[in-house]
This record gives sequence, structure tokens and C-alpha cells, in this order.
Amino acid sequence: MKSMAAYEFHDEYTLAETADKLGKKALQLNLIPSFVVRYFADSRQYYIPDEIKSESLTPEEAYMRFRKLLEDSGN
Repeated sequence: MKSMAAYEFHDEYTLAETADKLGKKALQLNLIPSFVVRYFADSRQYYIPDEIKSESLTPEEAYMRFRKLLEDSGN
């Protein structure tokens, strides 16, 4: 299994790709009920719905949120 330290990114695109992978893993582990990615020509916005609100996240924010969820779960 790949450790969190093994994830590397070099630019906005690879950071967003890494965030996508972490989001999919968090979804598979039932740490989140769902997530949505809105693709724009030059960026992405992430939404992790919850019971109260669903705010948009930048790729950096989504990466940090998914990474923390996975670390807190021991995965």
C-alpha cells in the first residue's frame, strides 16, 4: 500500500489528479458519502456534500481534506 508521503505532484494538474485519487479512495472506504468535481478549462472545483452545506474546494483544499480523512482513518 502506498503511504501518504509517496504521493507526489509537480503542478496544478498533478495535484488535482492526486486529489481525485485520494477522493476515490476516501469514497471506497466510506469516509465520505460522495464527491463531485467540476472541470473548467483551467481549474477544478471539488464538492464534498454533507448534511449542512457543500462548499467548493480548490484542488489544494480537496487534497488536504482527503489526505486528513485517510490519515485519521489509518489508511
